[in-house]
Amino acid sequence: GRTASLLLKCRAPTALPLRRALYHKPRLYTTTSARRQDVFHSQLEDPSSAAILSLLKTSPRVPQTLTEKIVQRYSLGLPKDKVVKSGDYVTLSPHRCMTHDNSWPVALKFMSIGASKINDKNQIVMTLDHDVQNKSESNLRKYRQIEEFAKKQGVDFYPAGRGIGHQIMVEEGYAWPGTLAVASDSHTNMYGGIGCLGTPVVRTDAASIWATGRTWWQIPPIAKVTLTGTLPVGVTGKDVIVALCGLFNNDEVLNHAIEFTGSEDTMRSLPVDDRLAIANMTTEWGALTGLFPIDSVLQGWLRYKATEAALYKRHNLNESSTDERFTHPRVEELLANQLSADKGAKYAKHLHLDLSSLSPYVSGPNSVKVATPLSELAAKDIKINRAYLVSCTNSRASDLAAAAKVFKDAAKKNGGKIPKIAEGVNFYIAAASTPEQLAAEEAGDWQAMLDAGAQPLPAGCGPCIGLGTGLLEPGEVGISASNRNFKGRMGSTDAKAYLASPEVVAASALTGKINGPGWYERPEGWSGVVRGEGDGIREEDRMISAEEALEKVIGQLDDLLGTAEKDIHGGEVATKEDDRALTEVLPGFPEKVEGEIVFCDADNINTDGIYPGKYTYQDDVTVEKMAQVCMENYDPEFASIAKEGDILVSGFNFGCGSSREQAATAILAKKIPLVVAGSFGNIFSRNSINNALMGVEVPKLVRRLRETFSGAPAEVSQKDVNEPKGNWESLDSPLPAPQNTPPQEKKLTRRTGWTFKWDVRRSRVEIQEGKDGATWSQKVGELPPNVQEIIARGGLEKWVKKEIETST
Repeated sequence: GRTASLLLKCRAPTALPLRRALYHKPRLYTTTSARRQDVFHSQLEDPSSAAILSLLKTSPRVPQTLTEKIVQRYSLGLPKDKVVKSGDYVTLSPHRCMTHDNSWPVALKFMSIGASKINDKNQIVMTLDHDVQNKSESNLRKYRQIEEFAKKQGVDFYPAGRGIGHQIMVEEGYAWPGTLAVASDSHTNMYGGIGCLGTPVVRTDAASIWATGRTWWQIPPIAKVTLTGTLPVGVTGKDVIVALCGLFNNDEVLNHAIEFTGSEDTMRSLPVDDRLAIANMTTEWGALTGLFPIDSVLQGWLRYKATEAALYKRHNLNESSTDERFTHPRVEELLANQLSADKGAKYAKHLHLDLSSLSPYVSGPNSVKVATPLSELAAKDIKINRAYLVSCTNSRASDLAAAAKVFKDAAKKNGGKIPKIAEGVNFYIAAASTPEQLAAEEAGDWQAMLDAGAQPLPAGCGPCIGLGTGLLEPGEVGISASNRNFKGRMGSTDAKAYLASPEVVAASALTGKINGPGWYERPEGWSGVVRGEGDGIREEDRMISAEEALEKVIGQLDDLLGTAEKDIHGGEVATKEDDRALTEVLPGFPEKVEGEIVFCDADNINTDGIYPGKYTYQDDVTVEKMAQVCMENYDPEFASIAKEGDILVSGFNFGCGSSREQAATAILAKKIPLVVAGSFGNIFSRNSINNALMGVEVPKLVRRLRETFSGAPAEVSQKDVNEPKGNWESLDSPLPAPQNTPPQEKKLTRRTGWTFKWDVRRSRVEIQEGKDGATWSQKVGELPPNVQEIIARGGLEKWVKKEIETST
């Protein structure tokens, strides 16, 4: 059976280049690298076999995904020959770090830890984009403070009204393909649209990067999303990501890094602006990154940008140093050293979507997890009060042009006059940046929408984040081309918000109800959206290329070798500890952490449940008070049940929600040294280590506890989340999922009598299920010395202080 599984069923014409050759003869390859050289002479003469054998000889020893390759480039202090992989903690020195309106809170943290000079001014970009309509003295003072600080430090600064930070990062060439960039905002994922690995960081991370040029990161599990087919007429990138959020709405990619891939024809149907919109909203899908390949489409865009920058420089039209970043030599250097995922790279998950089967989609109301074909909603005659063409998601010149076309087309049936938007509807437009607005003005698109009655707003976040003019009032319905529509996001919690493409938003504004422009052409034989797990190719239709054959062979060989080793060793691959495989433990850091398990049995416990929002911005809360209110909103009895030294265990996605650091420090105040969960919310995970709270993911333990103590499936609690207003200045986070709690669980917090021991050196946990219960153990992720050092010094701020002292 194993031999048969290695046979490749292949068919193919012979006229294709060797690197894309397809095979018509089944081949069998040996399982050891030493035997790969011993082949028949006839195989070497056969172009099909020669291609495979050549790839086998040159294949990297440890295949990496595109995400892992980029992280490898920007990781510091790696052991010799270390190849980074998903799950690894690394010390990162990102290519760029952007902060926006929260630059001043970051600056205060930066100065509070003893820093006075930014480590590398070329690494930092500051933009003002969130609250640009706010002309209050306090906001203007904050903006002045940020600008003065930026000028003093010599970093690149973009004032209010210039554009949204993420758009500036892309259009100014700060986010660059094949590099890693971070920002103190959750939509940093957008940079993945141009092949730049973008991921969010919290304020403490940003301050650390300002001071030292470094922070830490754990490489997330990586999901491969294969796109097939091509977009039908009238379907956009926004429809793609709205559909993905709604069709895969069971946290399939929660806290994953995503890599989009597809055939050349498929990827050619997705221009860069569509890719930026898709990558931007991978945040709403639950992912930490959304990365597109560096391909011919991106190459064309880069060359255009380099030519544009050169022309602007020649005519002295550049207001910034764009021409220093977008240059033809830099583009050619990138393409000469182009990164791509290795064949045989390991992915945690495979999903697929056939673009040809998509139609226009609308998200909502009040949730990106609800996506409905436009045709169904249009039939319901849903009246709207407000329409928005704003945000970094869909307010580029191409988006503005698509919206304007709706009105221009209508003008052809109105004697050449642009018709007005529907009575009772307010239509707001704001470009992603001033260059994008200028392009729209030159094309006549901006004026067409103004003639229709649109209300212009300055380039900035504005209504998308619930700030400034045009917010939804109680009972109103709005439709927006932005990225997030959770309840209360764009105004009143008693309003309904939908998301759609720019042309659907414009058509809705024109007709006064959710509607489309009528551009969509349904393909013949359409029978529904084709999507699912895997790559979407039926085995009987699969045509295996040289690279794909190699990927399949390597994967099968790895599986066979792993199975054989387990057979030899009786289930455990290694029974003898290899000192070289043990994690180095720094002097003074505990080699083992152990205690009794106190179990909070719920999924999606958010940061408001861990630390109530009403205390978040009170400066006089004592450590004792923090311990007393820890987990109060989840279970008021927690404080009396949990004891010093306990190990807190909870369900999946623990700590989702806002970026309040007190969610971690309150648990430490309770003198609980370790939190164990099925999985953690990413921001909580970052804040934990940044504040010296250790955490480890052990899904099996959660399942065993539930089997023993709950015995019932979880049900959803719809309790609203209390988000403090001050969180707008922090990392803007998606609304957490509803909390899930087993209905028959009488005790929200339970002392289990079980013990948990974490052997840091061996990266292994051991669980004793009660005094006379079973004992079992399993391997867990490594806690490397760089992260130990942060924890040992009391968190990232204290680590930075020590680094500053050492350097001076």
